[in-house]
Amino acid sequence: MRTMKVLARYFNIYLALALLPGLVASCETGKKKAQTAALRVHIEALPDAAGTSQPVSVLRSEPVLVNIKKEPILTEANLINAKVIEARGGFALELRFDENGTWLLEQYSAANNGQHFVVFGQWGEKRSEGRWLAAPFISRRISNGILVFTPDCSREEADQFVAGINEATKQIHKGLLK
Repeated sequence: MRTMKVLARYFNIYLALALLPGLVASCETGKKKAQTAALRVHIEALPDAAGTSQPVSVLRSEPVLVNIKKEPILTEANLINAKVIEARGGFALELRFDENGTWLLEQYSAANNGQHFVVFGQWGEKRSEGRWLAAPFISRRISNGILVFTPDCSREEADQFVAGINEATKQIHKGLLK
């Protein structure tokens, strides 16, 4: 009989532990989940037989095909922060990179004058959905670590992207400090 009581007590503990995640999740349903986003900055490249480049379509209203290196040169891991800024005729995105990102931005902009950076972004509830946001022309060496461009998105989408990318950047830097 005593064995049954002990087994019943363990069963109740296991049952409580099994139900705990569901109870915690139901308590958090009122909280808004933090948005995250992803950023990939690629560099324009010539088509190659080795398969290291690919053509992408940038801009939705008047699509332009740009051939890029498949591997991004910069990501959200290189960011310090992003913000939406006022620009002539609307708004632009300003991406401020860390020391390594600043160095990469300077090296690639100096070596690829006359070509394009191609920016890909993902944001929102289904981050798997994303698109090519811009292909800013490289007209000079960028030594200050700041890339500014006009994105192919609405102001609301830009605000969501910036909030998500800043949250992702904060999470990355928090993980690096641990």
